[in-house]
Amino acid sequence: MSSINLLAAEGTTEQNPLIPEPYDIFWSAVCLLVIGFAFYKYVIPRLTTVLDERSEKIEGGIAKAEAVQAEAEATLQQYQEQLAEARLEAARIREEARNQGQSILAQMRSDAQAEADRIVASGHSQLEAQRQQIVTELRSELGRTAVDLAEKIIGQSVADEAKQAASIDRFLAELDSNDRIGAGR
Repeated sequence: MSSINLLAAEGTTEQNPLIPEPYDIFWSAVCLLVIGFAFYKYVIPRLTTVLDERSEKIEGGIAKAEAVQAEAEATLQQYQEQLAEARLEAARIREEARNQGQSILAQMRSDAQAEADRIVASGHSQLEAQRQQIVTELRSELGRTAVDLAEKIIGQSVADEAKQAASIDRFLAELDSNDRIGAGR
Protein backbone atom coordinates (compact mmCIF):
# COMPACT_ATOMS: atom_id res chain seq x y z
CA MET A 1 0.00 0.00 0.00
CA SER A 2 1.26 3.12 -0.63
CA SER A 3 1.92 5.75 1.86
CA ILE A 4 -0.90 7.94 0.70
CA ASN A 5 -3.35 5.22 1.19
CA LEU A 6 -2.02 4.56 4.61
CA LEU A 7 -2.36 8.15 5.63
CA ALA A 8 -5.79 8.23 4.28
CA ALA A 9 -6.74 5.05 6.07
CA GLU A 10 -5.36 6.22 9.37
CA GLY A 11 -6.94 9.67 9.38
CA THR A 12 -10.31 8.73 8.09
CA THR A 13 -13.00 9.17 10.45
CA GLU A 14 -16.20 9.19 8.76
CA GLN A 15 -17.77 12.62 8.96
CA ASN A 16 -20.69 14.05 7.05
CA PRO A 17 -19.73 17.30 5.35
CA LEU A 18 -23.25 18.70 5.79
CA ILE A 19 -23.22 18.60 9.59
CA PRO A 20 -21.10 21.38 11.14
CA GLU A 21 -18.80 20.93 14.06
CA PRO A 22 -20.19 21.45 17.56
CA TYR A 23 -18.09 24.56 18.21
CA ASP A 24 -19.45 26.14 15.02
CA ILE A 25 -22.95 25.46 16.19
CA PHE A 26 -22.20 26.98 19.63
CA TRP A 27 -20.68 30.21 18.30
CA SER A 28 -23.39 30.55 15.68
CA ALA A 29 -26.02 30.25 18.41
CA VAL A 30 -24.25 32.91 20.52
CA CYS A 31 -24.12 35.31 17.57
CA LEU A 32 -27.77 34.60 16.79
CA LEU A 33 -28.74 35.34 20.39
CA VAL A 34 -26.76 38.63 20.45
CA ILE A 35 -28.27 39.77 17.13
CA GLY A 36 -31.77 38.64 18.25
CA PHE A 37 -31.41 40.54 21.55
CA ALA A 38 -30.27 43.70 19.69
CA PHE A 39 -33.21 43.31 17.29
CA TYR A 40 -35.64 42.80 20.15
CA LYS A 41 -34.26 45.71 22.19
CA TYR A 42 -33.67 48.37 19.48
CA VAL A 43 -35.07 47.53 16.05
CA ILE A 44 -38.45 45.99 16.88
CA PRO A 45 -39.61 48.92 19.12
CA ARG A 46 -38.70 51.45 16.41
CA LEU A 47 -40.32 49.31 13.76
CA THR A 48 -43.44 48.99 15.93
CA THR A 49 -43.51 52.77 16.47
CA VAL A 50 -43.20 53.43 12.74
CA LEU A 51 -45.88 50.85 11.92
CA ASP A 52 -48.21 52.32 14.57
CA GLU A 53 -47.71 55.81 13.15
CA ARG A 54 -48.43 54.56 9.66
CA SER A 55 -51.51 52.75 10.95
CA GLU A 56 -52.75 55.92 12.60
CA LYS A 57 -52.09 57.93 9.46
CA ILE A 58 -53.86 55.38 7.33
CA GLU A 59 -56.80 55.14 9.74
CA GLY A 60 -56.90 58.95 10.00
CA GLY A 61 -56.81 59.18 6.20
CA ILE A 62 -59.58 56.62 5.94
CA ALA A 63 -61.61 58.48 8.56
CA LYS A 64 -61.01 61.77 6.75
CA ALA A 65 -61.93 60.15 3.44
CA GLU A 66 -65.12 58.73 4.97
CA ALA A 67 -65.95 62.12 6.49
CA VAL A 68 -65.31 63.87 3.19
CA GLN A 69 -67.35 61.24 1.37
CA ALA A 70 -70.20 61.61 3.86
CA GLU A 71 -70.03 65.39 3.48
CA ALA A 72 -69.99 65.03 -0.31
CA GLU A 73 -73.02 62.75 -0.16
CA ALA A 74 -74.81 65.20 2.13
CA THR A 75 -73.94 68.05 -0.23
CA LEU A 76 -75.11 66.00 -3.21
CA GLN A 77 -78.37 65.20 -1.45
CA GLN A 78 -78.84 68.87 -0.56
CA TYR A 79 -78.06 69.86 -4.14
CA GLN A 80 -80.57 67.35 -5.47
CA GLU A 81 -83.21 68.66 -3.06
CA GLN A 82 -82.49 72.24 -4.11
CA LEU A 83 -82.62 71.20 -7.76
CA ALA A 84 -85.98 69.51 -7.20
CA GLU A 85 -87.26 72.61 -5.40
CA ALA A 86 -85.97 74.82 -8.21
CA ARG A 87 -87.73 72.63 -10.77
CA LEU A 88 -90.97 72.84 -8.82
CA GLU A 89 -90.57 76.61 -8.46
CA ALA A 90 -89.88 76.93 -12.20
CA ALA A 91 -92.97 74.86 -13.01
CA ARG A 92 -95.04 76.99 -10.65
CA ILE A 93 -93.70 80.20 -12.18
CA ARG A 94 -94.38 78.90 -15.71
CA GLU A 95 -97.93 77.97 -14.72
CA GLU A 96 -98.46 81.34 -13.06
CA ALA A 97 -97.07 83.14 -16.12
CA ARG A 98 -99.32 81.06 -18.38
CA ASN A 99 -102.35 81.95 -16.23
CA GLN A 100 -101.38 85.62 -16.16
CA GLY A 101 -100.89 85.55 -19.93
CA GLN A 102 -104.31 84.01 -20.41
CA SER A 103 -105.93 86.56 -18.12
CA ILE A 104 -104.10 89.41 -19.86
CA LEU A 105 -105.18 88.01 -23.22
CA ALA A 106 -108.79 87.72 -22.02
CA GLN A 107 -108.62 91.27 -20.65
CA MET A 108 -107.20 92.54 -23.94
CA ARG A 109 -109.93 90.71 -25.86
CA SER A 110 -112.65 92.19 -23.67
CA ASP A 111 -111.06 95.65 -23.97
CA ALA A 112 -110.83 95.26 -27.74
CA GLN A 113 -114.45 94.07 -27.89
CA ALA A 114 -115.56 97.02 -25.76
CA GLU A 115 -113.58 99.41 -27.97
CA ALA A 116 -115.08 97.83 -31.10
CA ASP A 117 -118.57 98.10 -29.60
CA ARG A 118 -117.92 101.74 -28.70
CA ILE A 119 -116.64 102.47 -32.22
CA VAL A 120 -119.65 100.71 -33.78
CA ALA A 121 -122.03 102.60 -31.49
CA SER A 122 -120.29 105.87 -32.31
CA GLY A 123 -120.52 105.03 -36.01
CA HIS A 124 -124.20 104.20 -35.68
CA SER A 125 -124.88 107.45 -33.85
CA GLN A 126 -122.92 109.41 -36.45
CA LEU A 127 -124.78 107.62 -39.24
CA GLU A 128 -128.10 108.32 -37.55
CA ALA A 129 -127.18 112.00 -37.11
CA GLN A 130 -126.07 112.22 -40.73
CA ARG A 131 -129.22 110.42 -41.88
CA GLN A 132 -131.37 112.83 -39.87
CA GLN A 133 -129.46 115.78 -41.32
CA ILE A 134 -129.80 114.41 -44.86
CA VAL A 135 -133.51 113.67 -44.34
CA THR A 136 -134.02 117.20 -43.04
CA GLU A 137 -132.11 118.69 -45.96
CA LEU A 138 -133.93 116.46 -48.44
CA ARG A 139 -137.31 117.40 -46.98
CA SER A 140 -136.56 121.07 -47.22
CA GLU A 141 -135.13 120.62 -50.73
CA LEU A 142 -138.06 118.45 -51.69
CA GLY A 143 -140.44 120.97 -50.21
CA ARG A 144 -138.91 123.78 -52.28
CA THR A 145 -138.97 121.64 -55.36
CA ALA A 146 -142.59 120.69 -54.68
CA VAL A 147 -143.53 124.35 -54.24
CA ASP A 148 -141.74 125.24 -57.48
CA LEU A 149 -143.51 122.42 -59.30
CA ALA A 150 -146.83 123.37 -57.79
CA GLU A 151 -146.36 126.96 -58.93
CA LYS A 152 -145.55 125.76 -62.41
CA ILE A 153 -148.50 123.37 -62.50
CA ILE A 154 -151.01 125.76 -60.97
CA GLY A 155 -149.62 128.70 -62.74
CA GLN A 156 -149.84 130.94 -59.81
CA SER A 157 -147.55 131.73 -56.92
CA VAL A 158 -147.95 129.78 -53.75
CA ALA A 159 -146.57 132.50 -51.58
CA ASP A 160 -148.51 131.81 -48.53
CA GLU A 161 -146.33 130.03 -45.98
CA ALA A 162 -149.20 128.12 -44.41
CA LYS A 163 -150.31 126.82 -47.76
CA GLN A 164 -146.75 126.04 -48.66
CA ALA A 165 -146.18 124.08 -45.41
CA ALA A 166 -149.48 122.23 -45.77
CA SER A 167 -148.69 121.30 -49.39
CA ILE A 168 -145.22 120.09 -48.44
CA ASP A 169 -146.53 118.04 -45.52
CA ARG A 170 -149.27 116.48 -47.66
CA PHE A 171 -146.76 115.66 -50.40
CA LEU A 172 -144.28 114.09 -47.92
CA ALA A 173 -147.06 112.09 -46.26
CA GLU A 174 -148.07 110.70 -49.64
CA LEU A 175 -144.42 109.77 -50.33
CA ASP A 176 -144.09 108.05 -46.96
CA SER A 177 -147.32 106.09 -47.48
CA ASN A 178 -146.13 105.04 -50.96
CA ASP A 179 -142.76 103.92 -49.49
CA ARG A 180 -144.51 101.85 -46.80
CA ILE A 181 -146.81 100.25 -49.31
CA GLY A 182 -143.79 99.45 -51.57
CA ALA A 183 -141.76 98.04 -48.66
CA GLY A 184 -144.67 95.90 -47.47
CA ARG A 185 -144.95 94.03 -50.75
